[in-house]
Amino acid sequence: MLRAWSPARRGERPPWFGALVALAAALVLTFLTLPVVAILVDSSPVQLLASLAEPGALDALWLSARATAVALGLIMLVGTPAAWFLATRRFRGRALVITLVELPLVLPPAVAGIGLLAAMGPEGLLAPLGVSTSLSTAAVVLALTFVSAPFFVRQAQASFSAVDPTLVDAARTLGASEAAAFARVVVPTAWPGLVAGTALALGRALGEFGATLMFAGSFAGVTQTAPLAIYDRFATDFPSAIALSAVLVAVSGAILLAVKFVRGSEALGGAGRPRG
Repeated sequence: MLRAWSPARRGERPPWFGALVALAAALVLTFLTLPVVAILVDSSPVQLLASLAEPGALDALWLSARATAVALGLIMLVGTPAAWFLATRRFRGRALVITLVELPLVLPPAVAGIGLLAAMGPEGLLAPLGVSTSLSTAAVVLALTFVSAPFFVRQAQASFSAVDPTLVDAARTLGASEAAAFARVVVPTAWPGLVAGTALALGRALGEFGATLMFAGSFAGVTQTAPLAIYDRFATDFPSAIALSAVLVAVSGAILLAVKFVRGSEALGGAGRPRG
């Protein structure tokens, strides 16, 4: 006599499933951490200090820090109110506007650089207006801003959309203007998301390579950022390239730790609630 098939009890998992997902997690962890570990292992402290003392190394790091700081300032200054506008306003063509804002997220870096060159290069669209910033430090800032701004705006928009509208309405009822309610209620409430967006933009700006190379070039002390310096040393001085890479690994790790400290364990997609 055939027994009728019955579904597994709720919450019951096949014995092989736990081993399978654990193996998948181990493979992902190994694949994503092995290159980082290799950089740190190949770069001893003595070698790191010696490489950083070479001409141009500290200049590249300092240029990356300055250009990234300026780019982040511009992104936060303009991107924060822009994200609030996109999160709270409904208008015809809104979906198209959001798509255009997010488009640099998926553009190849070389395409982004060519686009900036076509817009603000010596023969670009804005050249008749006297705007030509290619092959300059300003071009580095513009390239970093272009590729990293969507990371902040997208995260900020999501954070603003999650703010309870009744909080803003209550502030307005008490006599606060929209600007005051935004500064005193909305921004503090959405602060963890804004921090995460800033960290994402910061990480993207520090690692930018292709758009900067195409639009600003790679001139030591002027436009050569740390990633460009790593590429410049790749074929001639690999230990120096490893050392600069180790510095960026340390900075990237510090960014993630800082965000997790501010937001808690779930920052940037941290661990969720364990399942029984």
